[in-house]
Amino acid sequence: MSITTKTGDQGMTSLWSGERVEKDNARVEAYGTIDELNSFVGENRHYCELEEVRTILLRIQRELFQVAGQLASKDKPYLEPITERQVEELTTIVRELEARVPLKGFVIPGSTLSSAKLDICRTVARRAERRIITLAAKEEVPIPVRQYVNRLSDVLFMLARLEEQHVGKILYKNDVKLQTE
Repeated sequence: MSITTKTGDQGMTSLWSGERVEKDNARVEAYGTIDELNSFVGENRHYCELEEVRTILLRIQRELFQVAGQLASKDKPYLEPITERQVEELTTIVRELEARVPLKGFVIPGSTLSSAKLDICRTVARRAERRIITLAAKEEVPIPVRQYVNRLSDVLFMLARLEEQHVGKILYKNDVKLQTE
Protein backbone atom coordinates (compact mmCIF):
# COMPACT_ATOMS: atom_id res chain seq x y z
CA MET A 1 0.00 0.00 0.00
CA SER A 2 1.39 3.39 -0.98
CA ILE A 3 1.32 6.50 1.19
CA THR A 4 0.50 8.43 -2.01
CA THR A 5 -3.26 8.29 -2.52
CA LYS A 6 -3.80 11.41 -4.67
CA THR A 7 -7.02 12.00 -2.71
CA GLY A 8 -5.61 15.27 -1.34
CA ASP A 9 -4.71 16.80 -4.70
CA GLN A 10 -7.76 19.07 -4.60
CA GLY A 11 -6.98 20.49 -1.15
CA MET A 12 -9.04 18.07 0.92
CA THR A 13 -7.90 15.47 3.44
CA SER A 14 -9.50 12.72 5.48
CA LEU A 15 -9.69 12.81 9.24
CA TRP A 16 -8.96 9.61 11.14
CA SER A 17 -12.70 9.36 11.81
CA GLY A 18 -13.44 9.40 8.05
CA GLU A 19 -14.75 12.90 7.39
CA ARG A 20 -13.27 14.89 4.50
CA VAL A 21 -12.19 18.45 5.33
CA GLU A 22 -10.13 21.18 3.69
CA LYS A 23 -6.43 20.98 4.44
CA ASP A 24 -6.47 24.42 6.09
CA ASN A 25 -9.29 23.43 8.45
CA ALA A 26 -8.67 24.41 12.10
CA ARG A 27 -8.65 20.73 13.07
CA VAL A 28 -5.97 19.93 10.48
CA GLU A 29 -3.95 22.97 11.61
CA ALA A 30 -4.11 21.72 15.20
CA TYR A 31 -3.04 18.13 14.57
CA GLY A 32 -0.55 19.25 11.93
CA THR A 33 1.18 21.46 14.49
CA ILE A 34 1.27 18.52 16.91
CA ASP A 35 2.89 16.45 14.13
CA GLU A 36 5.46 19.22 13.60
CA LEU A 37 6.15 19.26 17.34
CA ASN A 38 6.61 15.49 17.36
CA SER A 39 9.24 15.81 14.62
CA PHE A 40 11.12 18.51 16.52
CA VAL A 41 11.01 16.44 19.72
CA GLY A 42 12.40 13.47 17.77
CA GLU A 43 15.25 15.59 16.45
CA ASN A 44 15.92 16.95 19.92
CA ARG A 45 16.42 13.49 21.43
CA HIS A 46 19.65 13.21 19.40
CA TYR A 47 21.15 16.30 21.05
CA CYS A 48 20.26 15.77 24.72
CA GLU A 49 23.06 15.02 27.15
CA LEU A 50 20.90 13.30 29.75
CA GLU A 51 19.38 9.84 29.24
CA GLU A 52 16.56 10.86 31.58
CA VAL A 53 15.60 13.67 29.20
CA ARG A 54 15.75 11.40 26.15
CA THR A 55 13.48 8.90 27.91
CA ILE A 56 10.91 11.56 28.77
CA LEU A 57 11.01 12.91 25.22
CA LEU A 58 10.37 9.46 23.75
CA ARG A 59 7.38 9.06 26.04
CA ILE A 60 6.12 12.49 24.93
CA GLN A 61 6.44 11.43 21.29
CA ARG A 62 4.25 8.39 21.88
CA GLU A 63 1.68 10.55 23.67
CA LEU A 64 1.72 13.17 20.90
CA PHE A 65 0.36 10.47 18.59
CA GLN A 66 -2.58 10.19 20.99
CA VAL A 67 -3.08 13.97 20.95
CA ALA A 68 -2.92 14.11 17.16
CA GLY A 69 -5.26 11.14 16.86
CA GLN A 70 -7.86 12.80 19.04
CA LEU A 71 -7.56 16.04 17.12
CA ALA A 72 -7.93 14.12 13.84
CA SER A 73 -11.17 12.52 15.09
CA LYS A 74 -14.33 14.52 14.77
CA ASP A 75 -17.44 12.37 15.08
CA LYS A 76 -15.87 9.11 16.26
CA PRO A 77 -14.12 8.65 19.62
CA TYR A 78 -10.41 8.03 19.30
CA LEU A 79 -9.25 4.58 20.42
CA GLU A 80 -6.59 5.75 22.87
CA PRO A 81 -7.48 9.21 24.23
CA ILE A 82 -5.24 11.35 26.40
CA THR A 83 -6.28 10.88 30.01
CA GLU A 84 -6.36 13.06 33.08
CA ARG A 85 -3.76 10.69 34.53
CA GLN A 86 -1.34 11.60 31.73
CA VAL A 87 -1.94 15.29 32.41
CA GLU A 88 -1.18 14.71 36.11
CA GLU A 89 1.97 12.79 35.23
CA LEU A 90 3.24 15.79 33.24
CA THR A 91 2.39 18.05 36.18
CA THR A 92 4.40 15.75 38.45
CA ILE A 93 7.38 15.89 36.08
CA VAL A 94 7.27 19.70 36.14
CA ARG A 95 7.11 19.81 39.95
CA GLU A 96 9.98 17.34 40.32
CA LEU A 97 12.13 19.28 37.85
CA GLU A 98 11.32 22.59 39.59
CA ALA A 99 12.57 21.07 42.85
CA ARG A 100 15.81 19.94 41.19
CA VAL A 101 16.36 23.08 39.10
CA PRO A 102 15.25 26.06 41.20
CA LEU A 103 14.96 29.09 38.95
CA LYS A 104 15.93 32.59 40.08
CA GLY A 105 14.65 34.77 37.26
CA PHE A 106 13.92 34.95 33.55
CA VAL A 107 16.03 32.51 31.57
CA ILE A 108 17.60 33.41 28.24
CA PRO A 109 16.95 30.38 26.01
CA GLY A 110 19.66 28.52 24.18
CA SER A 111 22.72 28.18 26.40
CA THR A 112 23.34 24.72 24.93
CA LEU A 113 22.35 23.11 21.65
CA SER A 114 20.04 20.66 23.40
CA SER A 115 18.33 23.34 25.50
CA ALA A 116 17.93 25.60 22.45
CA LYS A 117 16.21 22.77 20.59
CA LEU A 118 14.03 22.03 23.63
CA ASP A 119 13.01 25.69 23.72
CA ILE A 120 12.04 25.48 20.05
CA CYS A 121 9.91 22.46 20.95
CA ARG A 122 8.37 24.51 23.78
CA THR A 123 7.41 27.35 21.44
CA VAL A 124 5.94 24.92 18.89
CA ALA A 125 3.94 23.36 21.74
CA ARG A 126 2.63 26.83 22.61
CA ARG A 127 1.64 27.37 18.97
CA ALA A 128 -0.08 23.97 18.95
CA GLU A 129 -1.98 25.04 22.05
CA ARG A 130 -3.13 28.22 20.30
CA ARG A 131 -4.30 26.16 17.30
CA ILE A 132 -6.19 23.84 19.65
CA ILE A 133 -7.87 26.79 21.37
CA THR A 134 -8.90 28.15 17.95
CA LEU A 135 -10.40 24.76 17.13
CA ALA A 136 -12.10 24.52 20.55
CA ALA A 137 -13.91 27.81 19.86
CA LYS A 138 -15.63 26.09 16.90
CA GLU A 139 -15.77 22.40 17.77
CA GLU A 140 -15.45 20.07 20.74
CA VAL A 141 -11.89 19.40 21.94
CA PRO A 142 -11.53 17.15 24.99
CA ILE A 143 -10.32 19.05 28.06
CA PRO A 144 -7.47 16.57 28.78
CA VAL A 145 -6.04 17.29 25.30
CA ARG A 146 -5.96 21.02 26.01
CA GLN A 147 -4.49 20.47 29.48
CA TYR A 148 -1.88 18.02 28.19
CA VAL A 149 -0.52 20.43 25.58
CA ASN A 150 -0.47 23.25 28.13
CA ARG A 151 1.53 21.14 30.61
CA LEU A 152 3.77 19.87 27.83
CA SER A 153 5.26 23.30 27.18
CA ASP A 154 6.10 23.55 30.90
CA VAL A 155 7.80 20.14 30.81
CA LEU A 156 9.83 21.13 27.75
CA PHE A 157 10.90 24.38 29.44
CA MET A 158 12.08 22.54 32.55
CA LEU A 159 13.85 19.82 30.54
CA ALA A 160 15.77 22.58 28.77
CA ARG A 161 16.80 24.02 32.12
CA LEU A 162 17.82 20.56 33.38
CA GLU A 163 20.06 20.12 30.33
CA GLU A 164 21.61 23.56 31.01
CA GLN A 165 22.06 22.87 34.72
CA HIS A 166 23.80 19.59 33.87
CA VAL A 167 26.62 21.56 32.19
CA GLY A 168 26.39 24.64 34.45
CA LYS A 169 25.05 26.96 31.77
CA ILE A 170 21.68 28.38 32.86
CA LEU A 171 21.80 31.99 31.73
CA TYR A 172 19.49 34.48 33.41
CA LYS A 173 18.37 37.76 31.87
CA ASN A 174 19.92 39.71 34.73
CA ASP A 175 23.26 37.92 34.26
CA VAL A 176 23.73 39.46 30.83
CA LYS A 177 25.14 42.97 30.67
CA LEU A 178 24.84 44.90 27.44
CA GLN A 179 27.92 46.67 26.16
CA THR A 180 26.15 50.00 26.61
CA GLU A 181 25.54 49.40 30.34
